[in-house]
Amino acid sequence: MDSSSLPRSFRLLVTGGGTGGHTYPALTAVRALQARLGAAGGTLDVLWIGTAQGLEAKVAPAEGIAFKTVATGKIRRSANPLKMLSTANLKDMARVPLGVAQARTIVSDFQPDAVLATGGYVAVPAGLAARLCRVPLVLHEQTVRLGLANRKLAGSATRIAVSSESSLELLPADVRDRAVVTGNPVRPEVLAGHPQKAVDALGLAGFDPRLPTVYVTGGAQGAAQINGVVQEVLPWLLERANVVHQCGPANVDALRASAAHLDPVRAGRYHLAGFVGAELPDVLALADLVISRSGAGTLAELTALGKPAVFVPLATSAGNEQAHNARHLAEAGAAVALLGDVTAHALAEAVGPLLADPVRRAAMAERARAYGRPDAADRLVDVILAAARG
Repeated sequence: MDSSSLPRSFRLLVTGGGTGGHTYPALTAVRALQARLGAAGGTLDVLWIGTAQGLEAKVAPAEGIAFKTVATGKIRRSANPLKMLSTANLKDMARVPLGVAQARTIVSDFQPDAVLATGGYVAVPAGLAARLCRVPLVLHEQTVRLGLANRKLAGSATRIAVSSESSLELLPADVRDRAVVTGNPVRPEVLAGHPQKAVDALGLAGFDPRLPTVYVTGGAQGAAQINGVVQEVLPWLLERANVVHQCGPANVDALRASAAHLDPVRAGRYHLAGFVGAELPDVLALADLVISRSGAGTLAELTALGKPAVFVPLATSAGNEQAHNARHLAEAGAAVALLGDVTAHALAEAVGPLLADPVRRAAMAERARAYGRPDAADRLVDVILAAARG
């Protein structure tokens, strides 16, 4: 959008959260909109509706964003429809009308130009309130398939921003004409890492620059499944690669005790960390291969960077979305997906050919990059501004 056509001021209500997968895309879009308006001399006023227990309750205030909560209910899923009618589910669903009434008051008082909903059960009351107050509602879906909250809100949406072309055919036919592919916003700092900074910051003096580097991560808390299979193949893996392993704070001691039996050369190629924080962009820049879960945020980052990956999806993710995500990229040759009961042997068979063949890694990286959308935040901002204009 031409800067001359940007509004002098803009009021955005954001809703969504619970996890980083819903929270960080919203925050990245807010930052991008703020930067665009600021560059043209405009201002942005943001209000975030979330839950007191969700990650957004920490992230929004830390970013100087006004934050309010509403009553809401979490639907506990089950393959058995009768189990969906649990006392806890019925009690929580009864809270939704109160949340909608509270959100309607907030929307009416704040008078936003648009509402951005990024998913999570807290988004439902605010999204419905947007419809009641006739405020343009933009949904953003991070995964291949619409999440439960966004499915409930799709009929009320002005625009539905999806992260992948393959999502379009999975949308209900009656809302498909409102959909636009934006990609999943990635924090700019993730795309600006430097390999040598990771070496310096983490003290990777024992790493062999002639070998590829593998980054293993199960997310902020670690993943017992990934930690277990990596622990089994670790001596074999360290013959072929340097390894940065984010295992989760609770798992450091056990894995460190196991690694104590490594010979000094292999041990020098192994960096174990409970959590990788500010160094993450540099670690990703250093990595030649990533072993990880396949949440939407992880996929967005790795494809934007063009990183070969071996995915071990979380089997209990909502709607089995991680398996869908991993399979989607694997079918395009942009990653390897290990589904079901993952063994150390299966991991070694997946990782070995990629470590042995730089050309194979480069081809996978190129295919991954074809799915990446590093400009997703700007695309989503375009959608928000267009929806507000009507």
